[in-house]
Amino acid sequence: MPVIDAHQHFWDPATGHYPWLKGSFDPIARPFGPADLAPELVREGIDGTVLVQTWNNLGETWDYIGVAAATPFVAGVVGWVDLTDPSIKPTLTALKASPNGRWLVGIRHLVQDEADPNWLLREDVRRGLATVAEAGLVYDLVIKPPQLPAALRTVADFPHLRFVLDHIAKPDIKAGAFAPWAELVRQFEPHRDHVWCKLSGMITEADWQNWTPQILKPYVDEVLQIFGPDRCMYGSDWPVCLVAGRYAQVIDALRKCLEHHDTTSKEQIFGRSAVEAYRLPSLYEGPL
Repeated sequence: MPVIDAHQHFWDPATGHYPWLKGSFDPIARPFGPADLAPELVREGIDGTVLVQTWNNLGETWDYIGVAAATPFVAGVVGWVDLTDPSIKPTLTALKASPNGRWLVGIRHLVQDEADPNWLLREDVRRGLATVAEAGLVYDLVIKPPQLPAALRTVADFPHLRFVLDHIAKPDIKAGAFAPWAELVRQFEPHRDHVWCKLSGMITEADWQNWTPQILKPYVDEVLQIFGPDRCMYGSDWPVCLVAGRYAQVIDALRKCLEHHDTTSKEQIFGRSAVEAYRLPSLYEGPL
C-alpha cells in the first residue's frame, strides 16, 4: 500500500489571493511548488499526495490538474468550483473531460471563511453539492467548530456524497478547547460510512512554539474513536504547517500518536484511507 500525504498545497502569492499570508504567516509568504516538497517526501517515504485548493478560484483548479499531470508524486487534486453557480454541472463536465481531468478527485470551498455559519445549508450550495455527488467526486469540509452543526446536517442530508473532514474541524488546541469540539465531532459517527477525517492541520491550531505530540494525542485518539482507522488519513498541510514545524516533525508527531496501533491501522491511516476516499487514479482498485 502506498504512503499518501492526503493534504498539501502549492501557491504563489504573486498570482493568487492570500490575504492571510501576513503577520505571523510572513515566513511562508513566498512561492511553494513541487520542487520544494519533493525532497521532504523522499526523506519521509511518501509515495504520493493529494493537492488541495488554496483559494476560491476556478483557474487554480485548471492549473492544479495540469500540475498533477506533470508531477509524478501528485496522485489527485481537490479543486474549487462555485457551488452556487447554475452552470456548475457543465463546469465539472469540462474539467473531468479535459486531458488532465482524471486527476480531479474532489471539490472544496473555504467554508471556514464564510461569515454565515450556516452557509452549507443554503439552497444554492446544496444544489451544488448534489452536482458534486452526481459527478462522483468527494467534497472536502474545511470548517471550524461554529460551522460543525451545519456540516453535520449536510452529511446527514447527502448520504451518497463522500465527505472528508479537513484538519479534524480545527479545534482550538492552543486554548485546550477539547470538550465542546469533541461533543460535536462525535455526532459524525452515524455517518462514518461516507465521511472520512484528516489527521492534519493540528500543529497550527496548537501553540506554534510549544506543541508536542502528547498535546495532540487526545485529539487523535478521539478522532480514531469516532471514525475508526478505516476512515482516517494523514495530511501534512504543507506548507501551512511550516509556521509551526518542519514536515518531518508533522509526520513524526502522528507516528508517535499512533505508536500503540497495529500495522494494519497505520497502513490504513498513512495510505489506504486516502486511496479509498478519493479513489485516486492508478491506485484505487475498489468498486466505483
